[in-house]
Amino acid sequence: MYDQIMPNPLVVALAYDRLCTFEFGIAVEVFGLPRPEMGTDWYRFAVCAVDPGPLRAIGGFHVSADGGLDLLDEAHTIIVPGWRGALSEPVPPELIAYLRRAHERGARLMSICSGVFVLAAGGFLSGRRATTHWRYAQILAEAYPDIRVEPDVLYVDEGSVLTSAGSAAGIDLCLHVVRHDYGPEIANRIARRLVVPPHREGGQSQFVERPVPPTREGLRLGPLFDRMRERLAQEQSIAMLAGEVGMSPRTFLRRFKAATGMPPGEWLLAERLQRARELLEASDANIDDIASTTGFGTAVTLRHHFRVKLGTSPGAYRRRFARQVASEPRP
Repeated sequence: MYDQIMPNPLVVALAYDRLCTFEFGIAVEVFGLPRPEMGTDWYRFAVCAVDPGPLRAIGGFHVSADGGLDLLDEAHTIIVPGWRGALSEPVPPELIAYLRRAHERGARLMSICSGVFVLAAGGFLSGRRATTHWRYAQILAEAYPDIRVEPDVLYVDEGSVLTSAGSAAGIDLCLHVVRHDYGPEIANRIARRLVVPPHREGGQSQFVERPVPPTREGLRLGPLFDRMRERLAQEQSIAMLAGEVGMSPRTFLRRFKAATGMPPGEWLLAERLQRARELLEASDANIDDIASTTGFGTAVTLRHHFRVKLGTSPGAYRRRFARQVASEPRP
């Protein structure tokens, strides 16, 4: 069971005519599936119809909602799963009014992909950071210059307003919310159920116009990735890594970036940060020992990279995300 119990676990996802099916499905998968193993304090889930029915979804089927906009008056978390046409379809004023009322009483607003345009139209992102799919980032920035658009991140958490990048980044955002609400161990269990990593490092640039590496590169570099993770505390030079896979340093750099979207140094930094986060969440090791174990060398260097990459300190991260379960999780 959890030490942290949400006072109102109701999550409401918007549904509308020409619904973005995948983004909606992400919300259902994370928050809407029955999970009896999580106990009675898990999320409750409902679907709110923005338009009068029947609601057509992309893919040729229809969605039946649990209720109308009045459901938003009860929600703790409201999810906008994409929006039809981004800027080309106006957001109904009635929807904005209900969202504003919900937000004023403390509800958390989340958008996935183009759902950001609903939040932008309601003024919820004015003066805040936000993200969306890379195809829409420039459109959003030009239409709403008062929003600080972050085009190369997977999601942005501004407290009571959260936005995600392209469709699959909605999974990252939803897992981030679970982590905040119930702690890292529970979020990791949900990630395992989804067969996805509990947290992805990097940004949208990894996924833009990059060819899929040939199968042979995956076969050659895959074992190297495993070895690199096993020896994070050690120096790993380009010459050493290239020699392990029988490539020249120049060829190795090119093929490593083609396979991962980043140079070896950035990849190692992301892996070291991820391991440091895991140790901060699940162990009592001090910051100096974690810095040594993960290859940062000193606590000063670890703190620097935490501040630059995550916008926080290792101590603050541990206070927020350290294990929050009072007993061993049930199977």
